[in-house]
Amino acid sequence: MSTLFFKRFLKRPFQIASIVPSSKAMVERVASKMDFSEPRVIAEYGPGEGVHSREIARRMTPDSHLLLFELDAALARALERQFAADRRVHVIHGDAASLPYELKRRGFASCDYILSGIPFSILKIEKKRALLRKTYDALKPDGKFIIYQVTNELRQHATVFQRDESEYFLQNIPPMFITVFHKMPSGGRTSSKSKSRSRLAGVGAERSA
Repeated sequence: MSTLFFKRFLKRPFQIASIVPSSKAMVERVASKMDFSEPRVIAEYGPGEGVHSREIARRMTPDSHLLLFELDAALARALERQFAADRRVHVIHGDAASLPYELKRRGFASCDYILSGIPFSILKIEKKRALLRKTYDALKPDGKFIIYQVTNELRQHATVFQRDESEYFLQNIPPMFITVFHKMPSGGRTSSKSKSRSRLAGVGAERSA
């Protein structure tokens, strides 16, 4: 963990959400939810000091693009310095809600994946649902919205997505829920019985939700 990350957590604990960045094991698990075999457009909400961003950039093809939305000015500046030599990475010091605008002005039609570590649980319900709607609209058909959170309460609000699966990942401090929301082609829906699935990761146990 960098000194900057710790200082920003002390100043804005609700915005930063966790006192330590994601573990290497969790970074690799989250990245495994994405297919990097072809050029992708990926957005990340709340990258912090960039632990997930670095892994995504490492795996991306040369023609891919990564948009990083960071509200904290000091962290945004640090990300700009960190990725200054990588033209595929675009650091936006601003709200994740500006994603549609940022995609349009860069000539991207949609995202293949959107990753978020921001603490959705502290957002007011109207803002939470508005951001979920913008996220859904910004994804291409078959796109995925991937979140890692201390709680899994967002699943009850993300009803715009047709399918989701979640796992409780223990190899992180604190343990996190990693949830993948799917945007199905043409808005197609799965049956309510198969819409949501959960599993416990890291201990060899699985369960259905």
